[in-house]
Amino acid sequence: MTRDGRSYDYVIVGAGPAGCVLANRLSADDDTEVLLLEAGTPDEEREIGIPAAFSELFRTGVDWNYHTEPQSALHDRELYWPRGKTLGGSSSINAMIYVRGQPEDYDRWAELGNEGWGYEDVLPYFKRAEHNERGPSEHHGIGGPRNVADLRSPNDLSEAFVAAGRAVGLPHNEDFNAGDQAGVGFYQVTQEDGRRHSAADAYLKPVLDRPNLTAVTGARVTRVRFDGERAVGVEYARDDGDGSPATVDAAEEVLLSAGAINSPQLLMLSGVGPADYLADHDIEVVADLPGVGRNLQDHLQVGVNYECEKPISLADADSIRNLLTFFALKRGPLTSNVAEAGGFATVTEDADRPEIQFHFGPSYFVEHGFENPDGHGFSLGALRLRPDSRGRITLESADPFDDPAIDPQYLTEGDDLEVLLEGVKLVRRILQAAPFDEYRGEEVLPGSDVRSDAELIEYIRETAETLYHPVGTCKMGDDELAVVDDRLRVRGVDGLRVVDASVMPTITSGNTDAPTTTIAERAADFVRD
Repeated sequence: MTRDGRSYDYVIVGAGPAGCVLANRLSADDDTEVLLLEAGTPDEEREIGIPAAFSELFRTGVDWNYHTEPQSALHDRELYWPRGKTLGGSSSINAMIYVRGQPEDYDRWAELGNEGWGYEDVLPYFKRAEHNERGPSEHHGIGGPRNVADLRSPNDLSEAFVAAGRAVGLPHNEDFNAGDQAGVGFYQVTQEDGRRHSAADAYLKPVLDRPNLTAVTGARVTRVRFDGERAVGVEYARDDGDGSPATVDAAEEVLLSAGAINSPQLLMLSGVGPADYLADHDIEVVADLPGVGRNLQDHLQVGVNYECEKPISLADADSIRNLLTFFALKRGPLTSNVAEAGGFATVTEDADRPEIQFHFGPSYFVEHGFENPDGHGFSLGALRLRPDSRGRITLESADPFDDPAIDPQYLTEGDDLEVLLEGVKLVRRILQAAPFDEYRGEEVLPGSDVRSDAELIEYIRETAETLYHPVGTCKMGDDELAVVDDRLRVRGVDGLRVVDASVMPTITSGNTDAPTTTIAERAADFVRD
């Protein structure tokens, strides 16, 4: 084995949203040596900076390109799960939507035994993380690393969606992050000057010149190294090396920020997980934690797509004229995050807060954009915010280069299917409202001949896809399936924390980039304290 050659206080695994935050905050102390290891490449793809091009990054070198196990409730389909494999992680390939969730989400975390995670506890960290171009308020901060902006060139179709939502009785909501999500409106986005502002742009690149911070790309961590029950470093493989594993020591802590798929995989490969299961894979057990990989939650979305009678959608967004407008003026269709507008609504009588989220795009969006029809169109998707279904991450083998098995077990518990069905019905009502009359052509999917509940359920099973929000597989708490405590320390061992979306005990009500950033902001204080 070879050694890195330097001694570090903290070794951070993964340069996604959480890892970038930790690298920034921990290296602010000149006396602290920090190493950040990222399996992917530098974020040099041109499409990363062009908001409307995000789906062109799918199934490329900056994507882990995962797939689920066959889903029994979705006609045994193996769903594609894109995850960022570059500096910034998934914040470099996502749709840039800035949504925190509902205050009740975080209060629920506190109720589950996680002291200091209620909404009033985390709100200061949301504000610390952002520079909101709307200015400071009770709910928002300025001067933080991550730029949060309004869209520069919203599409007329997105304006029609907001009007259509109001036409069917939903209120207009100008700020989904002010404590009450209900209603329709435009999303704020993590952009700056019309370009993507990823976690790497916000937190990592401004501090890469710090002499006490080392960031290495093409470094795939294969296991956490232990001395007894204490994490003392990691082993990793370099893409540009000779295949020999390298090791590096962590004098204080190893911090796993590899995400809801890779963090539990790494724990199990390192001997932390269900003892019997690890023994079956001939992995020496360091700590018997049955919850590792369990509690997987994700948002499943179903979309309705219409032809557009006017040539105003994003179908021609990449024209020469629009490219020139984008690079010269930082405006135009290429500044669109595609999912420009949306909202939150209840669909069952006894719901006391929104249970459905909408994403509207002035474009077709079929199978992650891979199967978009030719011509102009628009789409509206619905997802259930807090699904009952729980899945798990397991190992295919003890080989760290084998993808783990991902089984979200969509629509297998509770009333997930019924709530999603009602969401699709509401989507149709919105798209058939008067503000769309001048734009609406034929319904391409599911099609006007699909009318009954049974037919719509079949459509859900045939077409539902992830909305890219896996969480929960190393959950914090104090029950028997908890993997970390409320300071994100891995139970049963020393010197090891998990800091990413996998620690969420329950999924937040919306897009998960902003909550993950805030988890890391909070964790940085835990580590320094």
